[in-house]
Amino acid sequence: MNKYWKFSKIVLLQRQLKMKNYLLFLNIVIFSIGRCGGPLISRLYFLHGGQRIWMSSWLKTVGCPIILIPLAIAYFQRRKIDPQIIFITRREFLGSAGLGILTGLIAYFNSWGPAKLPVSTSTLINATQLAFTTLFAVLLIKQKLTAYSAISVALLIAAAAILALRTTDNDLPTGESTMDYMMGFFMSVIGAVLYGLLLPLIEMIYMNAKKAITYTTVLEIQMIIAIFATAFSTVGVIINKDFQAIQEEASQFDIGDVKYYLVLVCCAIIWQFTLLGIVGVIFYSSSLLSGIISAFLLPITEVLAVILFREKFQIEKGIAIFLAICGFISYFYGENEQSKKEKQKTIDEEQSQPFLLQPELSYYTVGNLPNAHKVLTTECSSEGQRL
Repeated sequence: MNKYWKFSKIVLLQRQLKMKNYLLFLNIVIFSIGRCGGPLISRLYFLHGGQRIWMSSWLKTVGCPIILIPLAIAYFQRRKIDPQIIFITRREFLGSAGLGILTGLIAYFNSWGPAKLPVSTSTLINATQLAFTTLFAVLLIKQKLTAYSAISVALLIAAAAILALRTTDNDLPTGESTMDYMMGFFMSVIGAVLYGLLLPLIEMIYMNAKKAITYTTVLEIQMIIAIFATAFSTVGVIINKDFQAIQEEASQFDIGDVKYYLVLVCCAIIWQFTLLGIVGVIFYSSSLLSGIISAFLLPITEVLAVILFREKFQIEKGIAIFLAICGFISYFYGENEQSKKEKQKTIDEEQSQPFLLQPELSYYTVGNLPNAHKVLTTECSSEGQRL
């Protein structure tokens, strides 16, 4: 019987790991949609007559009510078992509120890129955030770097550094002065630094939680972050009188006022994909992986910007894309090798250790044992929080 239980325990662990990988993949897809579409839709707003930077930053977080949809679905699925509505603790709320203010500040700085720079240039600048994500992850959460992840970080940073080889007047958008270009460049760099800090701080909230973090709690944390970020941006919008300027700006929009409002709505929705994807990837993996993916997505955004906006595509940017792809492959190859080793190690340990359940319970199958999932999840999880 003990052998049967050991086997069942290992099978359950493997199923949990597979489900975790599926959910991680889903969040990567969500993140990719937002990370590629966000800069493009923001640039579309500025290209056709939009001029409000605070409005652009406000749109990046104001779509947070979308999060209520998965929260409602999760509640109705569990209400018979657990009718609790809110899981976030006071400590997590306060931490999320602080990160919300930081997110609002990041949204403002990053809005300068699409406003003053080509999408290709602002995207490559944002790729430098990986260096800061790695630095803060090592300092704040003691992230361990494997040889493959270190190579990946180096390649992706090198890809972003290639940008410095050509920042001449030929790269300026039509109608933009050199001063505007430099201002956009400088503000985007600050945004990249702060964004690199944000990701490890989100992971710290998960790590320092007093109880096990579920994905529902993650969504609640993201909701609080988005609400406070929106409140921060709203202050800037009001001071800058952007709300009063909407009607006038819509009437002067190059492609019509209806499409102006459509762009605003799409901008709010697409940027929420970015925020939802980030917290999901961090929850199911790490802040480092979210930085890796963010840097890797720049080639896709590059190609889309060239196709949609007919931006110039110099050879330096082609080299940067190649290095980014190599860095992404290096990271996931290393993660795959590490995952194989850890999986085999876990199986070996489970087979060598005696099973601790009481003998009188051994006749239950995994499917019939009351609370079997909770019992085995607790014993199988080495981290206790994120399986």
